[in-house]
Amino acid sequence: MPLQLLAHLTDGITSLLITSSGGMPCLAHWGAPLGDSDGRLLAALERPVPVGGLDVDPPVGLLAEPSVGWFGNPGLEGHRSDGRDFAPQFVLQSSEVGDRRAEFVMADQAAALSLTIVIVLHPSGVATFSAAITNDGESDYALDACRLSLPVPAQAQELLTVGGRWANEFGQTRTPWIGNCLTVENRRGKTSHERLGVVFAGTPAFAEHRGEVWGCHIGWSGNFEIVCDSVTDGRRSLQIGELLASGEITLPPGERYDMPTVYAAYSVNGLNAMSNSFHAFMRSRPQHPSTPRPVLLNIWEAVYFNHDFDTLCRLADAAASCGVERFVVDDGWFHGRRSDRAGLGDWWVDTDVWTNGLTPLIDHVRGLGMQFGIWVEPEMVNPDSDLFRTHPDWTLVDQRYPAVLGRNQLVLDVGRDEVAEYLFAQLDSLLRDHDIAYVKWDMNRDLVAATSAGRAGVHRQTLGVYRLFDRLRASHPGVEFETCASGGGRVDFGIFERTDRAWTSDSIDALDRQQIQRGFSLLFPPELMGSHIGAPVTHTTRRSHALAFRAIAAMFGSLGIEWNLLTASDQDRTDLAEIIAMHKRLRTLLHHGTVVRLDHPDPHVMVHGVVAQDRSEAVFACTRLHSGPSLHTAPICPVGLDPALTYDVVSLDIGAGRWGPARHQPSWLADGLHLTGAQLSSVGFNAPVLFPETSMLVHITAASSSRGLGQPRSGRRRGS
Repeated sequence: MPLQLLAHLTDGITSLLITSSGGMPCLAHWGAPLGDSDGRLLAALERPVPVGGLDVDPPVGLLAEPSVGWFGNPGLEGHRSDGRDFAPQFVLQSSEVGDRRAEFVMADQAAALSLTIVIVLHPSGVATFSAAITNDGESDYALDACRLSLPVPAQAQELLTVGGRWANEFGQTRTPWIGNCLTVENRRGKTSHERLGVVFAGTPAFAEHRGEVWGCHIGWSGNFEIVCDSVTDGRRSLQIGELLASGEITLPPGERYDMPTVYAAYSVNGLNAMSNSFHAFMRSRPQHPSTPRPVLLNIWEAVYFNHDFDTLCRLADAAASCGVERFVVDDGWFHGRRSDRAGLGDWWVDTDVWTNGLTPLIDHVRGLGMQFGIWVEPEMVNPDSDLFRTHPDWTLVDQRYPAVLGRNQLVLDVGRDEVAEYLFAQLDSLLRDHDIAYVKWDMNRDLVAATSAGRAGVHRQTLGVYRLFDRLRASHPGVEFETCASGGGRVDFGIFERTDRAWTSDSIDALDRQQIQRGFSLLFPPELMGSHIGAPVTHTTRRSHALAFRAIAAMFGSLGIEWNLLTASDQDRTDLAEIIAMHKRLRTLLHHGTVVRLDHPDPHVMVHGVVAQDRSEAVFACTRLHSGPSLHTAPICPVGLDPALTYDVVSLDIGAGRWGPARHQPSWLADGLHLTGAQLSSVGFNAPVLFPETSMLVHITAASSSRGLGQPRSGRRRGS
């Protein structure tokens, strides 16, 4: 059967061209817009069939099929109990196309399997791909893998992956992609610190504002794999799906498997434009936070497990005096929880510490005009807990072997109905009995040989956690939830369907946070990014930084404080109050504007900012990470502004003494600048001499605009 055009989804920026010759649909083009598409274009896609191989050129289907000659990873792996139906071949049954949406229904009558694939190109430019496989046979079908294939063109010769470790997440790694196969896979049972489920493929040396880039992300909070294959017959593809353990999914007759949604975007102008598409997609969701992100104080690094009513009341007083809007009680409030060795699972207030319960503290916090938040870790249990002593069989382990502890805890089998019911009852009671506006939901350990009902259980566990979140949110629609997994260990589009904020990293070190938060911004907008001002000496690294550096690092995200303000000096509290006031005045811009990461020529300097959607205002941060070969910093050239508008540029002063040694610093620091958007993007401006591990903050406003911070349009602004 000749090749046919099934669908051409386009928004004028991206085109998705789906074709088929009667079998599995193929993504024949994903990239630049194609204009009108007809038979002439299809002829251009036809490839030769060289000698020395098969007599056909096998298509790369949306689920690639070995049965038609594909030698790369199969899109579908599975079999019946006798080994049959391991290499199905699907025939297109029907297609429905319209309004930038395409749905394809396929079947293999011999293997008794049916498949549905839905593709949607959203107004943001992000395309979503979903697939569902149904067992139409009379016997069980063991499903081993289901992977979508997204082909990319030959000019994509470099890969960017994202990952790291605990307290150092979201680092970026580049790999040449020429004649090799790279696999990004996660087996830790949650998204993980080590590997974020995203890959960016681009033209050589693609950068923030340069090069073509193709990016895909799997919105799934369990195990996943992305196979980047450039070996098979000269074609390149990104294959992405859930990573299933042996025997994890068996489909009884009539049952269906829905693979996690895959999110994809294309950019002709580098990573920034792609990030803007992902951010716009996230912001378009009906459940996306719509109110200003409250400035919070979390008590963890202030008191740890040493909870005391009077101390926390005084800490709340100090927080409120600085402008904090949400007060969060972290680990240590519940039954038996005096250390990390006991208590998890017993989610009721510890009356040995809180004689009168939490209500007096909540009343005190609410009386100061702040919301009250609380920490939980529902998926975990300590062996030293009433829950474990009563139900040791509720853990996600193979009871035949010794259990492996992590942080003195085990994982509960949340996919099990009675476990989920217990957890819902405990958390529902907590939220019904107390005036709680915010829940920090932690998940502090990896899943080791996760076993549920005798078989691999990560898939079931992930869905169980999703259901628990969904049920609690439905019962308590006014409560916001934060995803935390020892920091950024569970951050993805799947968990963000159920949460309003992410704890980005357990490291609040302002230097570490530069690359951590930059990597986070590749996919997620800043209003979802928990970014806190820590103590002068960082908990995780023991590095010491000035308040100004810590504040600028935290300024752009969902701002928080993680610092015992009872030990802070009066001057520190005064400065902190001014910083929080500045953040509140900039908050609409920071959390609704377009994120811009600059390609600065000095690798020891990092520059990023946010530009208002109407381009009337912007704020940029310039940070010297380390000493470089020169005491000078190459000019800062903000982009994204209106080239025809004239702007006022001023330095926002949030702390003295941070400039480096110089006989003379640029006069604009005192007098301001008056430049057009075109001049700023091409000539820019020189930064002062900066010490290592210091930052400067620059506010840019259209000269004719009445917006801004209500301060003079020249001169350095302090606390504004």
